[in-house]
Amino acid sequence: MAEHRPSTKKSYDTATLERLAIHYVARYATTAAKLRAYLDRKVRVRDSDETEEVDLDGIVAKIVEMGFVDDAAFAEMRAGALARRGYGARRVRAALDHAGVATEVAATAINNGPITAIEAAHLFAKRKRIGPYSEQAPTPEMRRRAVSTMLRAGHDYADVRAILAQWYTDEGT
Repeated sequence: MAEHRPSTKKSYDTATLERLAIHYVARYATTAAKLRAYLDRKVRVRDSDETEEVDLDGIVAKIVEMGFVDDAAFAEMRAGALARRGYGARRVRAALDHAGVATEVAATAINNGPITAIEAAHLFAKRKRIGPYSEQAPTPEMRRRAVSTMLRAGHDYADVRAILAQWYTDEGT
């Protein structure tokens, strides 16, 4: 495995990192944590002996203060998008955790979303053509696979059972 060699390029100063941060948030919807990770990667790539000590947290705080990064707005947008695709609360929470959104902010975004948990479960089942949206008659194996698929998508077991119960009722079995 090759060892990391410091770059021969000049290290970033605060002004350059601020410009990079603004360019990044202009291009991507992001959170403060993801912006911090981006800046940290940039600094590590240019790691050299004459590295100036840069306050990355200060740069991120400045960008947040300017209103370019809003974790709550990001969480609402991402939670809504995932719910519209049919993902459950657990999967949405995992995505928001991965993006660095605070637990309280994530919970608020999930709870205040435009789609209820059961609606999201129906959307997912319809998109995947499982449960009552399947064109095939239910078999025990298909039911087991449908339950697994929906649980992996982050849905509560009670919601999964309610949807799959419709499958058996609709088919008359």
